Amino acid sequence: MAHLPSRRGLLFGTAAVSATAVLAACTSNETGDDKQAAASSGQPAADDQPGKQVTVGFAGPQADHGWLNAINDQAKKRAQKYSDVTLEITEGSNDTAQQIGQIETLINKKVDVLVILPADGKALTQVGLKAMRAGIPVVNLDRIFNTPQAYRCWIGGDNYGMGFNAGQYIGEKLKGKANAKVVELAGIDNLELTRQRTQGFDDALKNYPNIKKVARQAAEFTVESGQAKMAQLLQAQSQFDALWNHDDDQGVGALRAVEQAGRDDFLMVGGAGALSAFQAIKQDSGVLKATVLYPPTMAASAIDLARALGQGKGVGGLAEFEIPASITLYSAVVDKTNVDQYMSTGFR
Repeated sequence: MAHLPSRRGLLFGTAAVSATAVLAACTSNETGDDKQAAASSGQPAADDQPGKQVTVGFAGPQADHGWLNAINDQAKKRAQKYSDVTLEITEGSNDTAQQIGQIETLINKKVDVLVILPADGKALTQVGLKAMRAGIPVVNLDRIFNTPQAYRCWIGGDNYGMGFNAGQYIGEKLKGKANAKVVELAGIDNLELTRQRTQGFDDALKNYPNIKKVARQAAEFTVESGQAKMAQLLQAQSQFDALWNHDDDQGVGALRAVEQAGRDDFLMVGGAGALSAFQAIKQDSGVLKATVLYPPTMAASAIDLARALGQGKGVGGLAEFEIPASITLYSAVVDKTNVDQYMSTGFR
């Protein structure tokens, strides 16, 4: 769950693509002349071959949600792939003061690079600045700091694009139906990311004049809240054609409410990319027909970028000698036509 940055950077074609796929491109696609040119530039692209030892400090919020737990797992597994990477990972906290303290400890340890997913981007901006001023490059993961001076590279998801693609998918499914009705089960309304997702959804629906959004409820990104708020929506709306749910974790509860109400008269699109959602989509026996990705693989990509920074390398497949300043992942729609491709990326 992220704050969308003000500038979007490099757009990946599929959400499942991680930076390593790009970083490794130089080894699989370069000719001998290409490699010689890269070497002579003094700034070769990163690849899977062992290089300079790099200590990466990783600080994220408490893993109290399936997506956040997947973020930690992705970072750990990616670091284990490299013999030249040592990962110093903090316990994680949703208390901003505690997370700042954890990051300051990593700064004092003089790690080579920091990867930070802040519990609150605004509140942790100063500690990002502190690291950068200490000569430790920061990879800002997902929730963005208030100033680009606080990070060397930002990588994260596209909340607006997530909502837009959900709306477009639903729009295409309902474009032949007169007076179609949709409802929205949003996340936490005081988060900017929730407002961005809703804005994207609403903007997509503007392209389909036959569709009207008739109801919206905000949940809390939990199973319990998803079930309670979905039950309210179902009680208030005796008939509608489609539902967009912002988050697959709260979607587990939403589906329980749907089953309890005995409703099967609409299609549902989820959000984020949980394994349970992928499995339900593949089974295709209920209302859940698709989900829009907000891929936790971004944490693995952040480790790739941190390694490249620590080794002073660029990104394979790009002409520049340095890694990009900003990378925005694409919010792909996963339905029964492509779910097998994404199944391995689903988080629990």
